[in-house]
Amino acid sequence: MSDRVAPHSFHIPVMGTGFTIDSPLRIARFGISSVVSIGDDILIETMRKIHSDKAGLPFKAISKNEPDSRANRITAYLDLLDDLVTAQITTVKTESFEPGTDITRYFELLPDSALKLAYERMLATTDEATRKGLQDELRRHIVPGAIDVNIMTKVDGTAYREETDLPPEFGVAKSSLRGFARSKLRSSVVFSAGMNRPLFAYLEKFDDFFPHGDEAPRKGITLKVSDFRSAQIQSRLLAKKGLWVSEYRIESGLNCGGHAFATKGHLMGPILAEFVSEKESTIKQLHATYCKALDARDLATPAEPPSVRITVQGGISTADEDTFLREYYKVDSTGWGTPFLLVPEVTNVDASHLEKLAEASDRDVWLSHSSPLGVPFWLLRTSLSEETRLKRIKDGKPGSPCPKGFLASSTEFTEKALCPASRGYQSRRLKALKEDDLAPAGFYRKAQEVMERVCLCEDLAANALSRHGVEGEFNSAICCGPSIAHYSTVTTLEQMLDHIYGRQALPMSPGRPHMFITELRLYIEMLREQLDGDEADTDRIRKYLSDFGQNMILGIEYYGRLAEELSPEARVKFLRDLAGAGKELNALIGEKPSDGATPSGSTKQRRAL
Repeated sequence: MSDRVAPHSFHIPVMGTGFTIDSPLRIARFGISSVVSIGDDILIETMRKIHSDKAGLPFKAISKNEPDSRANRITAYLDLLDDLVTAQITTVKTESFEPGTDITRYFELLPDSALKLAYERMLATTDEATRKGLQDELRRHIVPGAIDVNIMTKVDGTAYREETDLPPEFGVAKSSLRGFARSKLRSSVVFSAGMNRPLFAYLEKFDDFFPHGDEAPRKGITLKVSDFRSAQIQSRLLAKKGLWVSEYRIESGLNCGGHAFATKGHLMGPILAEFVSEKESTIKQLHATYCKALDARDLATPAEPPSVRITVQGGISTADEDTFLREYYKVDSTGWGTPFLLVPEVTNVDASHLEKLAEASDRDVWLSHSSPLGVPFWLLRTSLSEETRLKRIKDGKPGSPCPKGFLASSTEFTEKALCPASRGYQSRRLKALKEDDLAPAGFYRKAQEVMERVCLCEDLAANALSRHGVEGEFNSAICCGPSIAHYSTVTTLEQMLDHIYGRQALPMSPGRPHMFITELRLYIEMLREQLDGDEADTDRIRKYLSDFGQNMILGIEYYGRLAEELSPEARVKFLRDLAGAGKELNALIGEKPSDGATPSGSTKQRRAL
């Protein structure tokens, strides 16, 4: 993997399956890195044809019936992205420094940096020979943004061909990994959704993830994590296999888009602080384990640990927040996802949903149970996907036809796995509920839980297809994070980067809380829902809820100290909002009694705290 220095201090994370599927073709030539989801090979094959046709390149379809079609489709698409971006960069380097050219745009978009200063020095130079020399030097520093890929580790169930089970290596995640490993890209795979031991073991089959002599691995490994312990466990497991984690991508457990992998009340600030304090000792320990594994493979061992990047994403919305994260916690990059859904130059959102995103309020974005994976999922209520789901229920036909089946995981009713969002599964599950002889209220609640699942395979790809003029009926879903409510306008790439770098802020909702406060309140709301649930009063639940509340209390105490690092203007509002959240949490869980008295609250779960 290339050790090139990224010219930008932010990256664009993966969003759904289709929103960033071809973002590299729009922004990599400006040095901006982005992440492509590679789980949906059907969408990928369609996009390969679209972009081959646009570039005037021959296209030969890869049939789904061909051996290893999923991996081959992914490799072919990633190779196409690499070829097209390489060609774009070659063109950019030959352009003249004039208004409207991509080479001028490349440098105008940069943040304040040595490279930006060199560009400004060139502009101010009047001597023609000197000016040309400076321009040639600038051209040598142009590098493309990374084309990283994302694989959800949990999406790796049994694959089928004509009703026949295929071997484990043909599951979605392993096929996706194989497709990336065989591609020409020199970039990283981002593993999200936690540990998958068989998938991590499968990495060992591909040479590109191992060093070759003095050369670093051609492909890197990035772990998207929500806490330090998870990062430590996963990276140690990989190091024992001779595999180095080159980046820890820390994402807020709740203040994010798409799937929300909540922690047990651990907040982002304390998590970042733990990464900072433990980074050096952890890397030292991993290096020893890594070298031992490489030596067992007869591979050269590096005298010093390879580089490790710490990046962070989830709810970042202002230049002040971005700067604070980079300067105080020393993170290498910040991830800006949801705001870029309002930038048509970068992501795939159709015109009607762009308008819905611009008009979205807090009430329009909800942490739903829509995902077939059983993981909380952020969804735009006003999306066509949600309208279609409700209409299907009204028509007495809940569930999706399930044309792709990537998330099929349940064998509750059939030998072949069904997706919980499918009509086949939901009809069977609702029938079983009727046979359980539940009280009307209990039946209604459980039935709603069943019918809340939506077809993410189809609906998250829909915007990319409709945006590119593919014919068909699309029930688009939008997996934006809660921060979308603070934006109100469709935006250009220049305007968004000016906002990120503090050159010119976009209009934001008045009174918007700091990203740390937003996450804290989201955790309070999650705790409230859990306390008001009807789960049995078991020791396990009491322990879980007690730990959850105590972790949040510790987080609030940490933020009280952290406030001293904020600007005086930001500190006043931060502390006021923090105090309000603290009172809300205390009212929810009650003061811990010192005399055996029962804390405030009426449910059995509250008494556990």
